[in-house]
This record gives sequence, C-alpha cells and structure tokens, in this order.
Amino acid sequence: QVQLLESGVGLVQPGGSLRLSCAASGFPLGDYAIGWLRQSPVQEREGLSCISRRGRSQIYADSVKGRFTMSRDNAKNTVFLQMNNVKPEDTAVYYCAADYRSADVCYVRKEGYGYWGQGTQVTVSS
Repeated sequence: QVQLLESGVGLVQPGGSLRLSCAASGFPLGDYAIGWLRQSPVQEREGLSCISRRGRSQIYADSVKGRFTMSRDNAKNTVFLQMNNVKPEDTAVYYCAADYRSADVCYVRKEGYGYWGQGTQVTVSS
C-alpha cells in the first residue's frame, strides 16, 4: 500500500526549531522528488519547498528560504524538513507529497503530485 506519513513535534515557540519527517512506503522513494506544502484556515495551500530524487537540487519559497531546509535519506525512505526560527505565521497543516521524476530535478508547486501524506499540524505559539 502506497503511503506517505508525516510526523514531528506539533507545538513550538516563536524562534524555535523543529524537524518534520515524511516516511514513504509502498513505492521507491528514490524515484520521486518530494515537496512540502502547508495550508491553514487563513491561507490557501502554499508550496514551500522541494528536493530532487537524489537530493542535489532543492528549491524554497521566499517565505521559508533561509529558515527551512530539506534533506532525504533514500535508504530509509524518509525525507525531512528542518524548520528553524519559526514564526507564528508558520502555523499550518504541513503535507509532504511525491512527484515522479526521471531526472534529478524538482519544482515547488501546490498540486499535481502523485502521492500525498495526510498532513501534520504545526503550531507556533508562545
């Protein structure tokens, strides 16, 4: 069964850090670029970042550039999103999504992914 499962600490103070994980099963993660997206009641879905299948290409939206970093461990079928210096406006449900790519490229986008996780809530509050 194909599955993407996000996990990570849900509540963090402003200026703090947390790491989200996205564990894949049922398909070869190494054949897919992975994206992170978020959505909140006050903001439409936003594509945040992506990492290519081999990890050599990463792209970040301006809203998180310099604060968020993606990495991946294909041997463990897991992708990570390190979030530093978080802000209250980072509060949202975070999703990882898989995008099949034959080349080592990725694109930040809001839709068109083949597989989606169920999402994990991140709340930034003091």
